[in-house]
Amino acid sequence: MKKATTKKKETKKADKKKAEKKPKAKRASRKKVVAEVRLKAYWGVFNQSLKRVALYEYNQRRQADKRAAELTEKSSSPHFVQLVKEVIEAD
Repeated sequence: MKKATTKKKETKKADKKKAEKKPKAKRASRKKVVAEVRLKAYWGVFNQSLKRVALYEYNQRRQADKRAAELTEKSSSPHFVQLVKEVIEAD
């Protein structure tokens, strides 16, 4: 009987040693380099179903508003002006 109990003690000690082992450190993952995305702002004239009807440069807000008013009078659906940002491809 004593042999059986000593084996149990030995296995418990071995289990404790295994549990005390430190886990391997995780490798630091490399961060992906984020490509710089450049945007350009425009004014877009949209209809009621959010379809872009016209596009104007950012400094032409008045013309965009005029066009939206013309289209609203001409058709039965309202048109509105909204800021649009589009990606500029880098050369």
